[in-house]
Amino acid sequence: MTDKQIELWRSEFGEKYASRDANLISEENQRRLIRDWAKILHNAISPRPASALEVGCNVGRNLVALRNFVSELHGVEPNSKVCDEARQNPVLAEATIKEGVSQDLPYADSSIDLVFTSGVLIHIAPDNLGKAVDEIVRVSRRYVVCIEYFSKEPAQITYRGLDGFLFKRDFGRYYLERHPNLRVLDYGFLWQLLDSADDCNWWLFEKT
Repeated sequence: MTDKQIELWRSEFGEKYASRDANLISEENQRRLIRDWAKILHNAISPRPASALEVGCNVGRNLVALRNFVSELHGVEPNSKVCDEARQNPVLAEATIKEGVSQDLPYADSSIDLVFTSGVLIHIAPDNLGKAVDEIVRVSRRYVVCIEYFSKEPAQITYRGLDGFLFKRDFGRYYLERHPNLRVLDYGFLWQLLDSADDCNWWLFEKT
């Protein structure tokens, strides 16, 4: 993220984003997320990840769902108040939530089995995307999951009346071109009508 992007997500805008319906940790949202993660992790079984880190975890709704699959949970979030909200969730009492940004993850090399984003890379300017992806791959011990909007060609989209805060592209191709040591285990589409809060593509990579 550029400084202006980090400032946006650390501001009241980021706090209000956390309270939107799509981010609420409701029973309905969790049922959907558990089903989505079962689909995404179907081929991440040899070995099955024991630890997971969400980069840009917000209030932790993905982490709550991942309790069904992974025993050790971590999250990084740029907004301090949203971090506190995630930490105060009793369901995430044993999770580690750290304040930080994608371009400088506070974790050692190959320290987490599975590192992922969900609707986060789309908010990183193209000039800074490479650093974020490099950090995700650096911290991952085995698996990387990318869940983001898709566009065959890179495109900037106006986001809630703001320019320079939402970018679509083929993120799967971007990962592979930047890190040829990644192998595609699976990929798919989460359809808003039945699955995700938004129409998103997802990729499951393994480090080789």
